[in-house]
Amino acid sequence: MDIDQPDEHVVVTPADPLPVDSGPGGWASVDKVVFGVAVALVVVICLLGVLFTDAVEEVAGSALTWVTTTFGWAFILAASAFVVFSLVLAFGRFGSIPIARAGEATEFSTLSWIAMMFSAGMGIGLMFFGVYEPVTHMASPPPFVDSVPGSADAAETAMAYTLFHWGLHPWAIYSVVGLALAYSTHRMGRGNLMSSPFQAIFGKERIEKRGWGRPIDILAILCTKFGSATSLGLGALQIAAGLSLLRTGEFEENPSAAAPVIIICILTVGVIISAASGVSRGIKWLSNTNVVLAAVLLVFVFVVGPTVFIMDLVPQSLGSYFSTLVPMSLQSAVFGGGDWLASWTIFYWAWWISWTPFVGTFIARISRGRTIREFVLGVILAPTGVSVIWFAVFGGAGINLQHNGVDIAGTGSEAAGFFAMLNQYPFFTGATLVVMVLTAVFFISGADAGSLVMGTLSSRGRTTPWTPLVIVWAILTGAVAAVLLFVGGLGALQTFTILASTPFVLIMLGLCVALYVDLRRDPLRRRRPGPVRSATVVPTEVPFAEPPTPQGPGQEGAPPPEPR
Repeated sequence: MDIDQPDEHVVVTPADPLPVDSGPGGWASVDKVVFGVAVALVVVICLLGVLFTDAVEEVAGSALTWVTTTFGWAFILAASAFVVFSLVLAFGRFGSIPIARAGEATEFSTLSWIAMMFSAGMGIGLMFFGVYEPVTHMASPPPFVDSVPGSADAAETAMAYTLFHWGLHPWAIYSVVGLALAYSTHRMGRGNLMSSPFQAIFGKERIEKRGWGRPIDILAILCTKFGSATSLGLGALQIAAGLSLLRTGEFEENPSAAAPVIIICILTVGVIISAASGVSRGIKWLSNTNVVLAAVLLVFVFVVGPTVFIMDLVPQSLGSYFSTLVPMSLQSAVFGGGDWLASWTIFYWAWWISWTPFVGTFIARISRGRTIREFVLGVILAPTGVSVIWFAVFGGAGINLQHNGVDIAGTGSEAAGFFAMLNQYPFFTGATLVVMVLTAVFFISGADAGSLVMGTLSSRGRTTPWTPLVIVWAILTGAVAAVLLFVGGLGALQTFTILASTPFVLIMLGLCVALYVDLRRDPLRRRRPGPVRSATVVPTEVPFAEPPTPQGPGQEGAPPPEPR
């Protein structure tokens, strides 16, 4: 088949309104098989973690070692491939295609769109690792670089690796999944399910009616569950560290899981309230609040911290990041360093991948009306730019203190790094309260968005799933986060994230193929210059239908060939 021609055998005549939210609502809208199997697996894992804690921890640790040593290369190559694929789509002949029907406008303003996807994408992680990661890499450089711990070279390397872990790669991972789902939902009229784009390859009959898509959706729910639980666990650890510091004036070296579990239970109530209010109210309001609070905190540290040092750090960090981007992207453990990669790069790629069902589905939900180029550049460049500023300010403040003899990297637990930095500046109590409130809001908005996505995945792709279903998923998300903290704290969160995301790498690669198959049939793609191939007149608006049947020369009614 000529890739420059629409597929004559694929006829797309979507209904108006979209069929994804048509039909009965309530419990009747729930896919009982997907919901039942997913809930059963989550409950079984939670019970095993509570009843057989030591055994689960041991088995999970062994499985993690096997996965990282056997398939670490797959995470590394796949993450880099997603960056290339996203940029090719943005700047290639598909970039001007709108993710919408003819005449459909965007649902949210650009500022709210960026705020919501950024809040859902990595809000809590920025709070947890904003200071801790740069100072840790500075105090203990990666094994692949020849830098003296604590030196200027080590600080430069620390910022390069931090931006590498939080820059183009994670957002490109989100981009490919979000774009495949957004195009499938808003332009093709399919359900907002992880399995829906595969209709381009296997057909609607197999995916929907024969149940081929259900295992994909169940796996997506499990990935979402453990990915979001990891973030909630990190947020609970950080809030607990802040409360302990305010209460005792000291950092706890080995904090227990009791306080974070209680915090999860309390904040889950907020998640339920937010989930009941919907996207346009709860999540949108919380996301905009996140942006305001984060901006206030960032400006505060920029002003009272080492302002000139931070300004100098921005271009230096960007230069180091881009100059070493390719080597960092392809760094493997073939000559050692496997433990470091498993704890940092592979964990991050697995964490982002485990979040793609959640973040990708959520971004698809809020991105109607954007062009492919606008979507890709908005999803990749805007959050990456914010990450650069965030780590330059907070990570730069931490690096400056570490360089001047304040041991930020060795203070208490990982969650205490942010507070250890703030403790060196005025208005510590107020700044600490802002950090905890911001983390709590990130917790609620992230869990709310994740619950909405799991509701969508378990209700045949409805963009507005049944509210009680969303609330059930919100409660289960808090339960999983609490169990993982009980099983093994931060280590358990990282372990289960990598294990859950490993098989999903194959799903993501399949989504790239399915998206390309859909895009090459789209009549609004930019045509390649070249000779006339047929007399078919390509439609210029959506929904597109079967192209006219070409007639041979000399046949009655045959139109004259027209140049394209």
